[in-house]
Amino acid sequence: MLHNSVVMVLIILVVNIIYVSFSTTRMILTLKGYRYIAAFVSMIEVVIYIIGLGLVLDNLNQIQNIIAYAVGYGIGVMAGMKIEEKLALGYITVNVITTTGELNLAKSLRDEGYGVTTWDAHGREGDRTALQVLTPRKYELKLYQQIKTLDPKAFIIAYEPKTIYGGFWVKAVKRGKLHQ
Repeated sequence: MLHNSVVMVLIILVVNIIYVSFSTTRMILTLKGYRYIAAFVSMIEVVIYIIGLGLVLDNLNQIQNIIAYAVGYGIGVMAGMKIEEKLALGYITVNVITTTGELNLAKSLRDEGYGVTTWDAHGREGDRTALQVLTPRKYELKLYQQIKTLDPKAFIIAYEPKTIYGGFWVKAVKRGKLHQ
């Protein structure tokens, strides 16, 4: 079966897609602090890597195998990124600058379960309200939609906090109270 070149190319392609997807997922798990899960994923990853690389090295004289390996690697990166998007591990902090004071953006977001801190800000063109919103990453896109619906001209900047400590909101999220 492995002597059929089309089958060999497909096997190498699929093995490398799986390997790189595992590799990307492991890296993200490591960065997010999931050490033990990352270690387990890395054990599976290395077995898949050895199998895929072994197939290519055993058949190095066939250029289609090398191309399949490279294409599988690229597709694997894309697949790994999609997996990471679906996992949506961790939190996101969103800074919002709004010029529309009469919209009670902070209250609306708090009513939805988001942690919101506000303060007065002063921009080049006048007074503003600044909001800092903390949410699990799985609610990130929903948060953007809510902000844009309430204030289409809001200025939004998002980033991932490395450390979160204290506050009532984090405890509520860990107990699963957000968006129930």
